[in-house]
Amino acid sequence: METSSWRPTASLENLKHRNQVTQTLRRFFLGKGFWEVETPLLSRDTVIDTHLDPVPVTLAWDPARPDQGDRYYLQTSPEFAMKRLVAAGADAIFQICKAFRLAEVGAHHNVEFTLVEWYRVGDDLAAGIQLLSDLAEAVLQRGPAHQLSYREAFQTHLDCDPLEASGKQLRAIAEAHNVDVPHSFSDEDRDALLELLLSELIQPKLGTLQPVILYHYPASQAALARIDADDARVACRFELFVDGMELANGYDELLDPAILVERNRANNTARAALGKPTLPKDSQLISAMQAGLPACSGCALGLDRLLMAALQARSIDEVIPFPTRQA
Repeated sequence: METSSWRPTASLENLKHRNQVTQTLRRFFLGKGFWEVETPLLSRDTVIDTHLDPVPVTLAWDPARPDQGDRYYLQTSPEFAMKRLVAAGADAIFQICKAFRLAEVGAHHNVEFTLVEWYRVGDDLAAGIQLLSDLAEAVLQRGPAHQLSYREAFQTHLDCDPLEASGKQLRAIAEAHNVDVPHSFSDEDRDALLELLLSELIQPKLGTLQPVILYHYPASQAALARIDADDARVACRFELFVDGMELANGYDELLDPAILVERNRANNTARAALGKPTLPKDSQLISAMQAGLPACSGCALGLDRLLMAALQARSIDEVIPFPTRQA
């Protein structure tokens, strides 16, 4: 280990700016009537996503037998616990907390990172998008976000309708733009091909002049968003992009527990097909939704990436003091 490895990777000036942004975020939410909450980082429950891997922890209740205990997870986001609070009556809440995603290391990733997450009862897709735009403007001061549908983004940049194009057509577009398609991608896996096209050919162009909020993702990519009542092909999901980097992911929230059960089952099946461990299909969030989750919108924003955008940093190491490999 090098003798200088004890030093923070971020400059003290950047860390001071991080503190200023954190205080700006708190003032923003408190000024809009939100209250700050804390939920467990360690839980038996975890978000079930095909591509997000939580950090598992064996909680040994007996110190003499450290290899035996109950399986818990460091949370990939505080989403499940915060929605339980909403179901219990919390009407407008936010949280600034640590989150963890296994094996995520790179210029935009660290296993341990900081999320800003919030929920407000009564907000729909439009209200959720507006709140996110207002927050980005308050911190970045680059004007309100340009709102663009997922479909419009593909039509504008690739002359392609992502809701109608076949997998074969999507593959042809990738090849025409010299984008390598992994051998594991089949023509039936439209979502994988769409994500490849978005990340390689569209995302780098988003938010270079002003923030961009992309909305109405394909219904197959709904995650925990509800399906749009007027167009079943799309979900009420939205994301914020700045300088080609995704900063936030939000939903007009899914309220039906039966649909969540089915989506969890499908995601676990997809995880198993990829050789990943399946995750607990039962959760206290499902019980909370069965009791009644009110109509609301929620969003999670990566604080580290927000700092990167604010400081024009190229690596997350420039805005956090000690990355995972140096922690």
